[in-house]
Amino acid sequence: MPGYRFKAMNAKGRLVISRMEASNVDDLEHRLSKIQLDLVNCKEIQGASGPGRRGRIGRQELITFCFHLEQVMGSGVPLIEGLGDLRDTSDNPAMQAMLASLIEDVATGSQLSEGMRRFGGVFDEVFVALIAAGERTGNLQVIFASLSETLKWQDELAARTRKMLMYPLFVLIVVTGVFAFMMTFLVPRLVSFIKMMGMDLPLHTRLLIDTSDVIVNRWPFIIGTPIAMGMLLYSLIKVSPSVAYAFDWVKLEIWMFGPMTRKIIMARFASVFAMMYAAGITVLDCLTVSEQVVGNRVVGRVLAEVRERISQGETMTASFKQTLVFPPLVLRMIGVGEATGALDRSLQNVRYFYDREVKDSVEKLQGMIEPVLTLVLGGLMAWIILSVLGPIYDIMSKVGR
Repeated sequence: MPGYRFKAMNAKGRLVISRMEASNVDDLEHRLSKIQLDLVNCKEIQGASGPGRRGRIGRQELITFCFHLEQVMGSGVPLIEGLGDLRDTSDNPAMQAMLASLIEDVATGSQLSEGMRRFGGVFDEVFVALIAAGERTGNLQVIFASLSETLKWQDELAARTRKMLMYPLFVLIVVTGVFAFMMTFLVPRLVSFIKMMGMDLPLHTRLLIDTSDVIVNRWPFIIGTPIAMGMLLYSLIKVSPSVAYAFDWVKLEIWMFGPMTRKIIMARFASVFAMMYAAGITVLDCLTVSEQVVGNRVVGRVLAEVRERISQGETMTASFKQTLVFPPLVLRMIGVGEATGALDRSLQNVRYFYDREVKDSVEKLQGMIEPVLTLVLGGLMAWIILSVLGPIYDIMSKVGR
């Protein structure tokens, strides 16, 4: 179905510029009339069909989407009008096109969750399942509030991770650049001068010369090998489930970063499970969705085993205790929640605890990485300076005598 970029007038007299799929101009005008828009003009867009080709809708826009709908529904404004107001105020063409499609679906009698399923790149399985649960129970406003808070938490978590990686990455690039410049440009010129003097060189200077020769003569191999290995590993992860599973296991066990990865996964699991359970979704369905969203195949397989045990009649507490992945805190809170009937609140406490743990771990890890990288840079500089300037100083001392 072709796509059209159009200008239309809404009921308030405001000009709306967006995109929509339609069979032809008459169909476009008919679709727009259903969502209370009068077509002004339009232009067909070649190859623009499909939600995934209209641009990107980021997490911040999803937060705005949830917060806006929570507010308008709390104020008694109909859903379709809330979607229309958000469409009219959005500056993102992809967001406008998506909202126009959702408005059309709702206006023709479809559920909001049904329209969201067509935008799988924007609304994940958890999002759609929660909206569908909210529609069944009539608690859609509460669902939007919960989704808004969860998306904010995810955004903060992503920001912490970026903060943890940015400084080490910057320092690593600087160290690599300085080291490569000295080894390929500065050291060969100084070494040629030292060799001309015909003196015996100390071991650390000979090592520096050999290192410089390797970098100068084999730099394509040095650069290409890590890239080729990375591409090979990426391809194997994509085509081999066993390699992908092993890679996820390594991420859980690797020194320094493994414990933090576990905490992030536990926080994500607790957040998703608590949110879905509070919305009235069954435990088995919550586990099914959690398998897909924890972001780790090892934990996902464990959750599948837990779901199988529960379906056979075991309690949640007994099923989770048979795993070796979930820490005692999670097991204890699941037991308390199952015993008291407040499983969602117990898991929210788990999320709060691990959220704080991740924040502290990021700060500690960053505090450890900074001095380590500084020492590495200082050690490299000291090695180069002593190896090059040491023999030159000896030569100058002999000349002075």
